[in-house]
Amino acid sequence: MRLWHQSLITKLPRQQLLGQHREVTALRGNGWGKKHATVDYVFAHSPYKLFQYHVLVMNEMKRRGYHPNATWYDPSYRGQRCLPYNKVVPCPLTIPIYPEHDSTYLQECLENLAQKGIIISPDSYQIK
Repeated sequence: MRLWHQSLITKLPRQQLLGQHREVTALRGNGWGKKHATVDYVFAHSPYKLFQYHVLVMNEMKRRGYHPNATWYDPSYRGQRCLPYNKVVPCPLTIPIYPEHDSTYLQECLENLAQKGIIISPDSYQIK
């Protein structure tokens, strides 16, 4: 499980973008707080940050013609098998959303994608 660096979301191939949606929905649901070595850092932050990240993913899906379930646009929604949060306190949108998504993390993501045969040129994305 991995959250791609947010500056790569618009450059991800279909399979990785849709996989990212599935992974984020799992984290937002019953996966919240469970150990995942690659994404443990998300649990140090408000669940609202994961919601903000998910909105980026869903907006890119919509831009490409996919139709993510609109219920995921509710920050308290956690899926059909998980009770919603009683209250999710909004937090300001930061760029990057997660401070862990720094230039080192971006490079790790690019290398991970390259190992899958996906080459994303540095001049095709903006660091956010």
